[in-house]
Amino acid sequence: LAVKFSSCVGTKGTQYETNSVDFKVGADGTVFATRELQVPSEQVAFTVTAWDSQTAERWDAVVRLLVAQTSSLHSGHKPQKGRKIVALDPSPPPKDTLLPWPRHPNADGLRRRKRDWVIPPINVPENSRGPFPQQLVRIRSDKDNDIPIRYSITGVGADQPPMEVFSIDSMSGRMYVTRPMDREEHASYHLRAHAVDMNGNKVENPIDLYIYVIDMNDNRPEFINQVYNGSVDEGSKPGTYVMTVTANDADDSTTANGMVRYRIVTQTPQSPSQNMFTINSETGDIVTVAAGLDREKVQQYTVIVQATDMEGNLNYGLSNTATAIITVTDVNDNPPEFTASTFAGEVPENRVETVVANLTVMDRDQPHSPNWNAVYRIISGDPSGHFTVRTDPVTNEGMVTVVKAVDYELNRAFMLTVMVSNQAPLASGIQMSFQSTAGVTISVMDINEAPYFPSNHKLIRLEEGVPPGTVLTTFSAVDPDRFMQQAVRYSKLSDPANWLHINATNGQITTAAVLDRESLYTKNNVYEATFLAADNGIPPASGTGTLQIYLIDINDNAPELLPKEAQICEKPNLNAINITAADADIDPNIGPYVFELPFVPAAVRKNWTITRLNGDYAQLSLRILYLEAGMYDVPIIVTDSGNPPLSNTSIIKVKVCPCDDNGDCTTIGAVAAAGLGTGAIVAILICILILLTMVLLFVMWMKRREKERHTKQLLIDPEDDVRDNILKYDEEGGGEEDQDYDLSQLQQPEAMGHVPSKAPGVRRVDERPVGAEPQYPVRPMVPHPGDIGDFINEGLRAADNDPTAPPYDSLLVFDYEGSGSTAGSVSSLNSSSSGDQDYDYLNDWGPRFKKLADMYGGGEED
Repeated sequence: LAVKFSSCVGTKGTQYETNSVDFKVGADGTVFATRELQVPSEQVAFTVTAWDSQTAERWDAVVRLLVAQTSSLHSGHKPQKGRKIVALDPSPPPKDTLLPWPRHPNADGLRRRKRDWVIPPINVPENSRGPFPQQLVRIRSDKDNDIPIRYSITGVGADQPPMEVFSIDSMSGRMYVTRPMDREEHASYHLRAHAVDMNGNKVENPIDLYIYVIDMNDNRPEFINQVYNGSVDEGSKPGTYVMTVTANDADDSTTANGMVRYRIVTQTPQSPSQNMFTINSETGDIVTVAAGLDREKVQQYTVIVQATDMEGNLNYGLSNTATAIITVTDVNDNPPEFTASTFAGEVPENRVETVVANLTVMDRDQPHSPNWNAVYRIISGDPSGHFTVRTDPVTNEGMVTVVKAVDYELNRAFMLTVMVSNQAPLASGIQMSFQSTAGVTISVMDINEAPYFPSNHKLIRLEEGVPPGTVLTTFSAVDPDRFMQQAVRYSKLSDPANWLHINATNGQITTAAVLDRESLYTKNNVYEATFLAADNGIPPASGTGTLQIYLIDINDNAPELLPKEAQICEKPNLNAINITAADADIDPNIGPYVFELPFVPAAVRKNWTITRLNGDYAQLSLRILYLEAGMYDVPIIVTDSGNPPLSNTSIIKVKVCPCDDNGDCTTIGAVAAAGLGTGAIVAILICILILLTMVLLFVMWMKRREKERHTKQLLIDPEDDVRDNILKYDEEGGGEEDQDYDLSQLQQPEAMGHVPSKAPGVRRVDERPVGAEPQYPVRPMVPHPGDIGDFINEGLRAADNDPTAPPYDSLLVFDYEGSGSTAGSVSSLNSSSSGDQDYDYLNDWGPRFKKLADMYGGGEED
């Protein structure tokens, strides 16, 4: 196929190129394939560009190769015989050159065949600048020579959204594109062309039109992320995979417009080489290309990656960039090393959990990671395990700590060898450094240790009852400070019974009192005392020791008879008293016991007898047929089995009483046995009855007095007029409804002629005395208002409320005491003043005394 180009100025200097890698155009316009390829059954389309090297003008044309069953037609040749007939309007020719399939002449001349359309796909370049509408192709039916035909198109881009992208001239059949196309929005359109007559009758069957938008390189590659993060171990070999970056191009990926290629633009820092990484131009995989990655020198690289379409052609392709951050991860390629070859520390003896030395190390690996965390181990110098080395989680230092107390007298110094390593093993090929081992010298400081008793608790055995001053033992202590000249002194710390004494210099223990096994201070035959041993060091130290004395029992306690009291019937029967004995000693100084009656007094053996039951028990019973009821003291001699035996005469109080048929003492008999006769019992009962009667009468009298108190009249009768007594009414006001009573019954008229005169010596307490009142001299000193203020205030309060209604107020008598009283009369307040009395103090008594102050205070002015 040859492409011809004509220009007004000629074709000299015109050059051709295509946008396809499969086809090229020679200088003479010949189109040829660059490689063997199989043309698809539909079509192959590409763009041929002609450009003038002198004027730099460019012209584009689309070339479509169709698959046909006859030979291909070259431009300007006549068509040969084909399978289908397509009629195209040759003038005016469109900008795009279609290779139609027209009718062919044959030997018989023109012959009408079956009418049908064969329309090849239409290719439209995207982003065309117009002018619009721009003609694409003209379609026509060969029937338009006979009848008028109307043409129309339907489908997406015509009468379906997006609307009116394509249009057609209904009369001529010319189809146009109305605006620029964008392949990224719609890569192709499928339309149907219709041909009808003027009446709307179908002339031809609808035919499909396929319009393909030819891709132009109008989209840059876009990275999925603007920043990519990856990592690679330090010391990695060349070719180690790091990460992948990806860019997408919206253009057609089957053409060079959408074929993206990658390259590394810059690397920061450029150490140890400026090309530490490379990238696969097609896949975007970043790998190491050089050795020498060292995290301790460079921890992170920043790589700028560029993606370019047009297969990476920087002259025609569009580019974009992204950032790849590559972190160099740490591996344990640096063993920890001590900062010094030897360390020193000191520790006081007998101290534990004390840090005696800090071991510092240096590790260039990632801090606070298993490659950096130090692990310390003592490899020699501590066979007894006195020390351990712990790691400080913050500073990574080794803390030499005492876990088992050291003794200055045994070891004055320790020479330790400590090795340090990491939690993570060293990387392959890395060896431990000789600086990973250090020596630690620990000096032990001597301190004053407390004396101690070698035998603690110390137990000795001896008989009780040893005399005071007896030497028991020597309880001495040992001072562990062999290299100090110190003296040890002893003292008692605990001696509950104060039985012992210790020598302050040598620890000899002697008795200070008689030791008694039966004492309350002895527990399980053992007496325990604690002693203190103190040295004279600086500072002083002391230790304690416990001495246990096991006391061996001796027969030093006589048995005691049990029980102390009993009762028995006055007539002998099966009823008897069981007796036994108690001894504070222990076996063999206790039973079996011997019980016997004394010979004196003789009545004991006459009236009583003892029958032995076993070694510890016996029975006391009556020997005679009858014994008068009463209390009897029966002496009994009890002897133990000690060596020598001890005996004791004990008295048992026996109550002899009459018994019933069951052998139990009757109540009267029990009283009689206590020593009371029948007359005494009757007298006691009569006294009890009299006492109960008196109590009953007293209670009745109190109730009657209480009732009279509640019903007592408000005005006191003369016989009840007892001065200076507090009368308790035991009643409170019940409210206004309880106070609704007639007070007029209590008032006294001015003249009471109808009332008989009172007997001499009888008067009311609310009346002023009729007789002459004694005149008492005026007291020279004015009483303080607080002395009688409360007393007068209560009287005035009653007078202020109702001055006419007794007994709330009438002529008030303030504690009239009669004639001859040594106290001054309050009635003197109503007498005339001699003028030398000052009553101005009444003004200080408040508003209630204002009237009284005006009367007496201002008398001279009136």
